[in-house]
Amino acid sequence: MEKSQSEDYLKALLNENLRITTLDSRMFLGLFKCADSDCNIILAQTFEYRIPPPPKNVGKDSVTLDMTSRYLGLVVVPGEYIKKIEVEEFTSQMKKRRKPRHDIDIK
Repeated sequence: MEKSQSEDYLKALLNENLRITTLDSRMFLGLFKCADSDCNIILAQTFEYRIPPPPKNVGKDSVTLDMTSRYLGLVVVPGEYIKKIEVEEFTSQMKKRRKPRHDIDIK
């Protein structure tokens, strides 16, 4: 993707809900405000979700784990720890668009 296309894509994402997964399995859900050349991302009105550790004495029975969350507000997610970036949309929003958005996998 060329630089001008990348800039246009990022501008289109401003104030969209992004779901960012980090290398330590945390997930941040918030409004995209900006990014810098080091791929650090700033989110506003952000919630952090953590997957709880699995119970120690689990047999063959299935166990449902609830993700714990907390409100953080304005957050900088360091680019070096980002594993995956997703745009969170409702079905009604997806139907209105012609071109599909793609999730971004950071490798």
